[in-house]
Amino acid sequence: MNFGGAFERLTQQLVKLPGVGKKTAERLAFHILSIKESEARNLAQAILAVKEKLRLCSRCFNFSEQDPCPYCSDIRRDRLVICVVEEPRDLAAIERTGAHKGTYHVLHGLISPLEGVAPEDIKIKELIERIKREGVEEVIMATNPTVEGDATALYLAKLITPLKVKVTRIAQGMPMGGDLEYTDEVTVRMALEGRRVL
Repeated sequence: MNFGGAFERLTQQLVKLPGVGKKTAERLAFHILSIKESEARNLAQAILAVKEKLRLCSRCFNFSEQDPCPYCSDIRRDRLVICVVEEPRDLAAIERTGAHKGTYHVLHGLISPLEGVAPEDIKIKELIERIKREGVEEVIMATNPTVEGDATALYLAKLITPLKVKVTRIAQGMPMGGDLEYTDEVTVRMALEGRRVL
């Protein structure tokens, strides 16, 4: 297909988005072509506004238009409990549950030697300083159950435990509504190991 350089430039930019392949990029580009010019302008302005207005909270490193962010500013939150997550999208997933009443700390990555990500490349030093400064009592490791997520959680636990702070890990196992027959062995094993009294 040859619709001109502008169309090609748009699809090249769209394909850089996570989960967007060439066909999806072309479908999105055609959709953008079909909408009113005012809607396309609104989309472009919204993208620019996010880049211009959002910054990292100086306390938890979540994205926010204000510093400190709304979670860090909320006096109803338990400041003695920090939930550590890999990325802001993980914070959003936990927050949607309404189950965590403490604060957060966003690492912006995980330790991954194969990808060249060392502890100093993510927000670990800032977490340790914050724990010492704020007298934190518990740190919840809410990294994903992957090799990198587990390695990062273990690394952090080794740094935090000597500070006399309780370190916990989110439970892993069977999803709600899951079927044992179709669940992989690792998930079933984790569910059995993480069982609790009824």
